[in-house]
Parts: sequence; C-alpha cells; structure tokens
Amino acid sequence: MRASHLQLAYGAKIIYDDCNFHFDLQDKVGVVGVNGAGKTTLFRIILGEQQLDDGKIELPGLRLGYLPQEITIPADQDDISVWDYVALGRPVDSLQEKLSAEYEKLAKYPDSQAILQRINELQDLIDSYDIANFDYELLKILDKMQLSRLCDAKMRDLSGGQKSKVAFARVLFENAGLLLLDEPTNHLDAQTKNFVINYLRNYRGTVMVISHDVEFLDQITNKTLFINKVTHKMKVYNGNYSAFRREYAEEKATEDARITEQEREIKRLSEFVARARATKRSNTALIGMGHQREKVLAKKLSELGEREREYARVDLRITPAKTSSKTPLEVQNLSFHYPDGPELYHRLSFSLTRSEKFLIVGENGVGKSTLLKLIVGQLQPSEGAIIFGAHTTTAYYAQEFEILDERRTILENVASYDFTDTELRGMLSNFLFYDDDIHKKVSVLSPGEKARVALCKVLLQRANLVILDEPTNHFDPETQRIIGENLRDYSGTIIMVSHNPAFVEQIGITRMLVVPSQKNAQKTAQKTTQNPASPSTQNLTKNSAKNPSLALIKNYSRDLLEYYYYLNTDLV
Repeated sequence: MRASHLQLAYGAKIIYDDCNFHFDLQDKVGVVGVNGAGKTTLFRIILGEQQLDDGKIELPGLRLGYLPQEITIPADQDDISVWDYVALGRPVDSLQEKLSAEYEKLAKYPDSQAILQRINELQDLIDSYDIANFDYELLKILDKMQLSRLCDAKMRDLSGGQKSKVAFARVLFENAGLLLLDEPTNHLDAQTKNFVINYLRNYRGTVMVISHDVEFLDQITNKTLFINKVTHKMKVYNGNYSAFRREYAEEKATEDARITEQEREIKRLSEFVARARATKRSNTALIGMGHQREKVLAKKLSELGEREREYARVDLRITPAKTSSKTPLEVQNLSFHYPDGPELYHRLSFSLTRSEKFLIVGENGVGKSTLLKLIVGQLQPSEGAIIFGAHTTTAYYAQEFEILDERRTILENVASYDFTDTELRGMLSNFLFYDDDIHKKVSVLSPGEKARVALCKVLLQRANLVILDEPTNHFDPETQRIIGENLRDYSGTIIMVSHNPAFVEQIGITRMLVVPSQKNAQKTAQKTTQNPASPSTQNLTKNSAKNPSLALIKNYSRDLLEYYYYLNTDLV
C-alpha cells in the first residue's frame, strides 16, 4: 500500500501535512503517536469512512479486515451462534448467490463483457476464501483462541472479553490482505495473546496495529509508522517499537541540539541588530552591518525548528475519605449462574483484609467480571452472601464503561454533591478535559477518553474499597505507569481483574484468586483454602497443561505465588 501527499485538517487544526509512506506485502506495522495525532483517523481513511482534503492512499486489490477498539455486535447478529458469527467473515454463501444471479443474467445477455467481468471478480473472491478448508480453518482459529467450547453459544450471552475475542477471531478468519487492528490486546488473556502473536507473525498479508502494548508491538512488528502531532508529518522506521524509540530518541537529541545552537545564534544576531538600531545615525558602518545581520536573522528565524512539546499527562490522586474496618469485605458460600447457564461459582468463600491488594485471574468468560458485578450488587447470587464491613465504601471501574451514562456530558457523569463545579472542573483538567470539553456527550468520546472519565468518576468517590475491571485498557504506557504508582500507594483495599502482568507487579498484589474454566470448575473444591501451601514452580509447570487458568499465573512473579488462592484442589 502507498500513501501520497496526505492532507487533512479540521478547521484550523492540522492533522496531516503532506504525508507519504509505503509498505510492502507482509509488512507488520505499528502505528504510533500521542493521543490525538491521528492514528485511528488514518484507519478511518483507509476504510473509506473519512475523506482527505488532498492526497490518496492506494490499496491495489487488498481486501480489508478491521478490528475496532470498541466491539459492537449488530442487532441482527446478536442472536446467532459464535460459529455462525465468525463464519460471516467469509461470506461465501451470499457470494455464491450473487454468482448464480450473474450466470442467469449471462444466459440472457451472453455477449455482455460487464457481466463476464463481474463473474470473474466474484469467482476470484470466492476462491480466495479457500472453500475446501473453510470449516477446518474456522475451527482451528476458534480452538486456538480458546473459543471452541462456545461454538453454539449465542453472541448475546457472551461476556465483554469473549465478544472481543470472537470479533478478533472473525477478523483473522476473513483472511484479508490488510488487517487494521486498533488496540487488539485489550481483552486478551495471556494464552490467547500468545496465539495471536504467532499468528500475526506468520500472516501472509499486511498488518497495521495501533496498540499501547509495547511487548505486543515488539513481538510482531518489523516497521513503525510514527505520526508526529507537532509537525503533522509521518515517518516510517525500520524495526519494532523499541527500535523506533531508540532511533527516535537519537533523532530528537540531535534535533534539540541543533535547535539549541540555532537559538544561540538567533540571540547573538538579535543583540547585534538591537545595538545597530540604537547607534547614532553617523555610525553608518554599524547601521549597514545591522541591516545585513537583520536579513540573516530573519532567515534564521524562518528556519528555526520546533521542539517536540511535552504533552499534558493525567494527574492522579486517590485517597479514601475514611478508613474501613479490618475486614472490609467477606464473601460467604457464594454460588451463581446465569439463566440456563452453567454454575460459575459454587460456595465460593474468601475475605479481604484492610489495605490488601487482591487480584482475580482466569481465562476470558470464566466469570471474573461477573464476580465483581456480584460484589457491587449489579447481580444477585443464587445463594450465599456478600458482607461489607463497617465503614466500607466502594467505587467500581467497569471495563465496558457501564458506570457512564452516554447520554450525559462529561461534567454530568462525574457530578457529586461533595464537590463544587469549580472543584470538578479542576479534577477534570487533571484528566486532560479542559474548557468546553467537559460539556461533550460521553457518546462522542473515544474509548481512551471514556476510560479517563470513568477513572475520574471512581477517584472522586474517595472510596476505601476500589473494584477495578481491566483498568489499563485504552491507556498509554505512561498513563498506566501513573495509575500503577498511585494504586501502589493507595491506603485502601483493591480488588482487581487484569491481564497486564507488568501493571499487576507495579501495584503490589498480595493475593490471587484463580478462577477455573467451566470444564475444571466441575472439579472445584467446595470452598477455597484460606492460606494454602505455596505451590512449587515444578507443580505449576506440571499442572498448567491440565488447566489453562493455572498457566496464566505463570506470567506473574514468583512472589505473587507466595500468596496464591486456588479453587481447584487437584492443581497443586
């Protein structure tokens, strides 16, 4: 694919200024730049959803596959099975119907070159879908993405993480010539992520990825497209993200040194011109030299480079308004299942100690988010009790932003009787929402902006028990680091679901609850052991093949395993 002289502006705001790039077949490209640089906009242009002011992007014969940040299942596909939904990625049946219709037309108009051309195009497209291996390829992708047991499940019954995985499976199954992936790892567990990395490495097409997951980018990309928000230019760097960062840092240091030298020269010239202007009229020599230097100064000023500015970062503060009791939460003999669904929990019991940082880990769809919703009261258990200790106050961050009302503005979503509008404006500015931004409807925000609003709303509650469901999704590495530092120093209690091992390590998790898959849940002990013996690395390795959930925790440090809660007594 090739882009030539791309120009785009929204009013006076320039996005791209004469940008050019090209990629070869099978290039794996990381698309990077600060928020607002135009990464997702580039995808929308490629997809034909956004028009350029000038320039063009050439995609010779490439079929496109697209995975957006926010997965929305169309209403007419909500009631179909996972198998049928993924199969729609290769619409062979509808294409064959169109082909039959064209042959009927050809029988009436046998000399029509236009009909013959459409027949050839349809046949080529059908052939590209490899009908002979249709079912095999579909089942292979579902199996490797841990979705084979959900083949007959309805799309409407899936969890948010499962829907994201199914949508990703469909994009991979499409076998497109160009894959556009926008934050593809947000909802992937470790095992599925490893499969996707290997799959994309060997993908026989071009892949473009927008991602804040540095490890993911490093493992799959061989080129990096940097969109510079300051200069509005694009540049392609050879190598993965880490290679790009090294080369870009060197370029920036060289450019900063050049600008510094330019600024010194400009200062020297400016001082000379000022002296020349202030001299007596009789000093014609100095005045003449001043005029010459003034011309040189004007040229130097026109050539002066622009330093890359430091963009504002989220300013995060989280402090409980009051202290909870020693045991802020106790879960007693909790059982739960959705209507007509299998039991996710059977007599699950555990309690938390004040200031503890508690991690819930498991495969997609095993009920991690469900457990959080049970704790906050959005769902009711089949049996058992959830008991909050004295003075416990809760705040809940939901991975799909359910705590936000999309019909209301940013300011309306965070409104609180405990804060004045001025105080709320100040807090929102810490989350990079300024002036009239706060009156935007949440429905028009990007996923990253929604995440900032949701996190701001959680912090304003100043709760002593914070419940977090995938809090690092949609945040860049720097913001993840800031969030992690603040949660590490948070004096209250944390319950968290996260697939981000580096973030988990940063905040200092003290115990883990490993939720087994439904297959292994049938063997689950009636009650979790309060302080089980620490499992050995040898046992973890030996048993991880039996239970993928157990394999997940090997992504975390050995220290975490010292405080390991388990549900399956036969695993250690």
